[in-house]
Amino acid sequence: MVMSQPKPSLFALIVFGTGTILQSTLFLDGANAEDARYLIIHSDDAGMSHAVNVATQEALRSGVVTSASIMVPCPWFKEFAVFAKENPQFDYGIHLTLNSEWDNYRWGPVISKHLVPSLIDSEGYLWKNTEQVARHGKADEVKLELKAQIDRAISFGVPLSHLDTHMGALVTRPDLVRVYVELGLEYDLPILFFKTMTPEEKAEYPAMASEHSQSTARLSEKGLPLVDKLLQYYGGENPSDRERQYLQAIRDLQPGVTQLIIHCGMESEELRFITTSHARRDQDRRLFSDPKTLQFIKERGVQLIDWRQFRQLAPPRRESR
Repeated sequence: MVMSQPKPSLFALIVFGTGTILQSTLFLDGANAEDARYLIIHSDDAGMSHAVNVATQEALRSGVVTSASIMVPCPWFKEFAVFAKENPQFDYGIHLTLNSEWDNYRWGPVISKHLVPSLIDSEGYLWKNTEQVARHGKADEVKLELKAQIDRAISFGVPLSHLDTHMGALVTRPDLVRVYVELGLEYDLPILFFKTMTPEEKAEYPAMASEHSQSTARLSEKGLPLVDKLLQYYGGENPSDRERQYLQAIRDLQPGVTQLIIHCGMESEELRFITTSHARRDQDRRLFSDPKTLQFIKERGVQLIDWRQFRQLAPPRRESR
């Protein structure tokens, strides 16, 4: 979940809170519950292109990447949806998409354009950035489009475990935050969301802060889990430096459940024409498909889990009376 456009050389550590999820010992290997370190390695943007699909599939099969989220409006969605249906052993979420950010590779909404005019630009594509979504998008049309994205994935037989937000578009306005939470509740799927916010995060994401207490209360009431930490690394053209950053982040993991977001791609002419991040995406694929990386994680006592297992760690939902 990117809260804004990626910034060069940014290593974002976004700290969440938990409280009760570590009481479970479902996946402990001889460690105390309070000391357990769980890691979801999550690959964003599946469905974006063929090169991204092939790379994401490779990373999932490697056992290093434990989760992926799918961009339903993108041209290569069907290819990945077929893979997901045929491989239900892997973990899939929907990367709820309101942006079409590349210059010459664009996509529009899933639902008929005349039903969501506030979500499209003058060329008929989804808005290019989150600022435009926040300025123009009507909440009722946002919900209509995102429900169509989720329903389309379900109709293709994709087994879903969670929802997240492409480029953080759903945390740019209070009413969009409410839509995000409502979708999780309506489909009974966890969403990627802060449980606690630092003062700095509240200042940077005021819309999320304004809805935070109500949102987390509603999600917790339904037994939908929230992660302790979110790690994202953007920028850095030097492969050795990027690898060191990733491995150091894994060394430094604290007890709780952390999600590390990566972006897999296969270096190719297709990907080079789409994005300037093609080399970084290819490195993510190589590093997080490498058995040595898996061994590195295991040697540090970190336990890889997916969103389905994460949900089993969460306290049971409280039934309304």
